[in-house]
Amino acid sequence: MERNMGGWAIAVHGGAGVDPNLPQQRQEEAKQVLSRCLNLGIDALRSNLSAVDVVELVVRELETDPVFNSGRGSALTAKGTVEMESSIMDGSGRRCGAVSGLTTVKNPVSLARLVMERSPHSYLAFAGAEDFARQQGVEVVDNEYFITEENVGMLKLAKEANTIMFDYRIPAAGGLETCSAVVESPILMNGLPISVYAPETVGCVVVDSQGRCAAATSTGGLMNKMSGRIGDSPLIGAGTYACNICGVSCTGEGEAIIRGTLAREVAAVMEYKGLGLQEAVDFVIKERLDEGKAGLIAVSNKGEVAWGFNTTGMFRGCATEDGFMEIGIWD
Repeated sequence: MERNMGGWAIAVHGGAGVDPNLPQQRQEEAKQVLSRCLNLGIDALRSNLSAVDVVELVVRELETDPVFNSGRGSALTAKGTVEMESSIMDGSGRRCGAVSGLTTVKNPVSLARLVMERSPHSYLAFAGAEDFARQQGVEVVDNEYFITEENVGMLKLAKEANTIMFDYRIPAAGGLETCSAVVESPILMNGLPISVYAPETVGCVVVDSQGRCAAATSTGGLMNKMSGRIGDSPLIGAGTYACNICGVSCTGEGEAIIRGTLAREVAAVMEYKGLGLQEAVDFVIKERLDEGKAGLIAVSNKGEVAWGFNTTGMFRGCATEDGFMEIGIWD
């Protein structure tokens, strides 16, 4: 799907890899969050906020709502803790900031922006990132703020099955075997089989009325992930990328996205192969993921918006200045 109407455009996502049997109530809950966040971004764009301001604003809202896996409601590590990560990129000058291993920062995306604007570095992680957060006076909360009762229960199921969880919002009161996300043929992650898998990263891409592109991505990672694991979301060029021609945010199997440098590839094939935005998105989804599963949203400096995925679904929403707006999950 592509819209090319000029002016501003915005897209949001809440993760790729949705179980096809996700209860209708959960689908509607996710759509309501996406709609609210999309409208927040639309209002900001109509107020002439810059692209980078808008992506931070929208992702902050997504981090605050526990429906998706970032900020409050983040996936839990094997130790039962939260290790959040985020990145932001301003296509004007290709400035970027990223953070990983956060345990107390309420809005990781805002700390990523402070790394971009107030530090001599592009990426800070774990204790160093937490120290920088306190130096900058950002809001911090106890780790328990991010942990939900539902995620504690799902971590227990994941541990019992010795696996990583897929769409852990699927009710599984009878145990993991009742969760329809369990697949007969294991997914290979980094060449190793896992039973089930959990994306649900959030992201936002924007082109403003002046043609400036920006992107931001935020995640809690994978349910039952190893402590210290870093995914694609904070990696510039993998999960997030923005330049003078486009902005891209990815979601899905982080290890595959990293190998394919997926976000940068969209910009690269536009620049070097002359592809349009949707053509570029389709190309990288088909040609750069190998056997990986992922999705992405993108905007161009021409006011286009596009998305693509090779999973069963992707939580997403998009809008353009001409009044077009869409919220969807399935293909």
